[in-house]
Amino acid sequence: MAKLDLHGMISTVVTPFDERDQVDLDLLRAEVKYLLDAGVTAICACGSTGEGQTLSVEESRLICETVVGEVAGRVPVIGGVIQNSTAQAIRYSLALKEAGVDALQITPVHYVFKPSAEETVAYYREIGEAVDLPIVLYNVVPWALVPVDTIEKLAVVPHLVAVKQSGGDMHLLADLLHRVRDRFTILAALDDLHYAAFVLGAHGALAAIPTVTPRLSVELWDAVQAGDHALALELHERILTVWRAIDGPNLPATIKAALELQGRNGGRPRRPFSPATQQERERIRAALAAANLID
Repeated sequence: MAKLDLHGMISTVVTPFDERDQVDLDLLRAEVKYLLDAGVTAICACGSTGEGQTLSVEESRLICETVVGEVAGRVPVIGGVIQNSTAQAIRYSLALKEAGVDALQITPVHYVFKPSAEETVAYYREIGEAVDLPIVLYNVVPWALVPVDTIEKLAVVPHLVAVKQSGGDMHLLADLLHRVRDRFTILAALDDLHYAAFVLGAHGALAAIPTVTPRLSVELWDAVQAGDHALALELHERILTVWRAIDGPNLPATIKAALELQGRNGGRPRRPFSPATQQERERIRAALAAANLID
């Protein structure tokens, strides 16, 4: 397994869908180019922002092939797997390996039932052995968060190299940094708290908000690394304004509205979700203007 450096501001990328609910690869390529030009350190496709839970294995492979082709080796590409059995996770993971991704972002099993610590360790071990790619544990599901005690046990899984801590739990992020930062790369996905996460020592972020504010997010990471906390706080507050406007249960739709209002095109959300309402668009427009991202 090749060694992989995941750090800094890693962006997710949306999956653009057209009027027929099919993936628009040209729009996807344009978004990848935009993110690369903004200076992100890696790109993750088919995650939550990319509506990965809605994608077939064939769609996931095609999307990752497209992202890998557009990136052309400039930064690592991470492929998202959101499945509910070892068999399905391996099936998707092998397809994304064939597509050329450098690493996998994999949620724990989470539909209704929560696996035990031993089952979680076995899950990631079996996927790693079958696929032989670096794995990022995507700790996002509120009712199935993997606790720190279990993550410590995952140290026996050589393919598991990073934890993406989401799920809205800053306390868990703090405990992870305190207890396992020497074993795993810890990536923050707490979109409104990246500044705090970086100060605490997170190795970077892998999240939705850099999809919308990639340049500001990269500048935030750089400011904290340089010790310029006045600038970092200013950037945090601009980013927070945007996050508060897009955060909600229809996040794929509001993210795509935020892209469109900036002159980008993320396509439509996958049905049954509808595009953002006019009221939501006006709220997002005001936030983008307050953050000096649009006139």
